[in-house]
Amino acid sequence: MKVITFGELMLRLAPENYLRFVQSNKFQATFGGAEANVAVSLANYGVDVAFVSKLPTHEIGQMAVNSLRQFGVDTSLIVRGGERVGIYYCEKGASQRPSKVIYDRAYAAIAMAKASDFNWAKIFKGVEWFHFTGITPALSDSMAKITLTACKEAKKRGVKISCDLNFRKKLWSKQKAGEVMGEICKYLDYCIANEEDAKDVFGIEADNTDIYSGKLDREGYISVAKKLTERFGFKGVAITLRESLSANDNNWSAMLYTDGEAYFSKKYPMHIVDRVGGGDSFGAGLIYSLLNNYSSQDAIEFAVAASCLKHSIEGDYNMVTVQEVKTLAGGDASGRVQR
Repeated sequence: MKVITFGELMLRLAPENYLRFVQSNKFQATFGGAEANVAVSLANYGVDVAFVSKLPTHEIGQMAVNSLRQFGVDTSLIVRGGERVGIYYCEKGASQRPSKVIYDRAYAAIAMAKASDFNWAKIFKGVEWFHFTGITPALSDSMAKITLTACKEAKKRGVKISCDLNFRKKLWSKQKAGEVMGEICKYLDYCIANEEDAKDVFGIEADNTDIYSGKLDREGYISVAKKLTERFGFKGVAITLRESLSANDNNWSAMLYTDGEAYFSKKYPMHIVDRVGGGDSFGAGLIYSLLNNYSSQDAIEFAVAASCLKHSIEGDYNMVTVQEVKTLAGGDASGRVQR
């Protein structure tokens, strides 16, 4: 099996520990980005996965490439060129102070990419699954067109397609997101969303739910998934259910809606080390389990357990094994020392 993920890989600059931006005189430099995070997770699970993007030929671009290579991600399809690597600054929240992200990604190499940079016939040769997020088409008008073309080319070749809506208000408006994603979603097999994405992008909202109070209503999310499926013909809709008690403590679960049935995972109370990449690790877990023909219930349990573990790991990448995920999904959430 071969998986392709497509998007932007960014340099992440973060103050140490829980320092605020204005307190810090040095930043930790790592790399991350939604689709790259998915690729790393899948590579750690033993999946043959390649990341497609565009990165400069200079040393910072090479650092970004190397950050994927060390985990076994195929980087041979990354186009080299352009002027800069996008940057994002991440300040970790604590208690009632939320985390904060500041983007410096305008004119990054991938945002300035041209349609001619990507040979989809070559990229999709022998590929079984294609994954991206709503962040990729939000980068620029050209990337919106390129992403749509990629979906059409993947569909022509019988490649399964998944997308995490991942609405980012700092990148585009709700109206534009709805227009662009409305076209792209016609080609998807699986759609991944969180409590807010379906509402922000398509105006589809769960009833009796307040994400800020932590109150979630299961029937409301079944209704959202059903409406999305009826509109776009998805084979499956996965919705992550985050109950935010504070920046450090969340309850985490999810639902998979497929073939007219809803499957809910168990709920995990999490004490968070780093929540960035949590949704990406969920997407990777779902892709892995579906590629391996897990039952719908087992698939959502694996995806949620994988994502739960990511919240305990510093940085964007989820560095866990299949066995570690299976252990948690199987009920061992004790955190006891493994000897």
